[in-house]
Amino acid sequence: MKILRLKELGAIVGVGVFFVLFMFISERFLSIENLASTFTMASELGIVAIGITMLMISGEFDLSVGSTYAVVPMIMAIMMNHGVPSSKILKFFGGRLAGDLRYSGAWFIVLAIIFGLILERTTYGNWVFATGGNPGAAKALGIPTERVKLVNFVMSGLLAGIAGITTFGRFKIIDPTLGQGMELEAIASAVIGGSLLTGGYGSILGTFIGAFMIGMVRSGLVLAGAPAYWYRAFIGVILVIAAIINARIRKKVAG
Repeated sequence: MKILRLKELGAIVGVGVFFVLFMFISERFLSIENLASTFTMASELGIVAIGITMLMISGEFDLSVGSTYAVVPMIMAIMMNHGVPSSKILKFFGGRLAGDLRYSGAWFIVLAIIFGLILERTTYGNWVFATGGNPGAAKALGIPTERVKLVNFVMSGLLAGIAGITTFGRFKIIDPTLGQGMELEAIASAVIGGSLLTGGYGSILGTFIGAFMIGMVRSGLVLAGAPAYWYRAFIGVILVIAAIINARIRKKVAG
């Protein structure tokens, strides 16, 4: 069936299931304020996850994104104390766009579209898939696999920095522990969205949906009054389950 070939199938099903579940658990879940807050959290995570997705498809991981997410805002805060750049620039990263919606959501959507087009419609996108799918064959075809990976590492760090600045713009404070666990959440977003841990397969759209699902679960657990460790446990369990399901679906589709 064609629907089983969708890379984003698992993420779509997951969003539907958890949306219905938390809708019944808490009346506040469907409030405009909560949905906007959920999308803001998903956006900050999703911007990081876009870079992780590009890396995973090319067969690599970046476990430094959590640190980058925390360090870049700290550097920016030090620079702002010396007048460069102006503090007004924070509005365009984490400030309010309209009502409860923030600029971080707009950044997430724009970046997802840009990187989705790069991945699916450009020669470089083909190189990324080839590099992660079969590095040996990719090199034999003249694809600069090492350069592709290097560029993806740079983009991953850049996106993690942008995500950190959006969070800085939202809270107006710096916390050096802010990015703890961010790498696992970003990888989970990508895997839930259909990316394989072994590389060569994935999509930005799937990651977009996966990040929203994680943001939704985080918000739902808070509203349900669940202990904080439940969220971490969920991330670990869903990552393992999604990885197994994705690998089996990929085998059936390929076979």
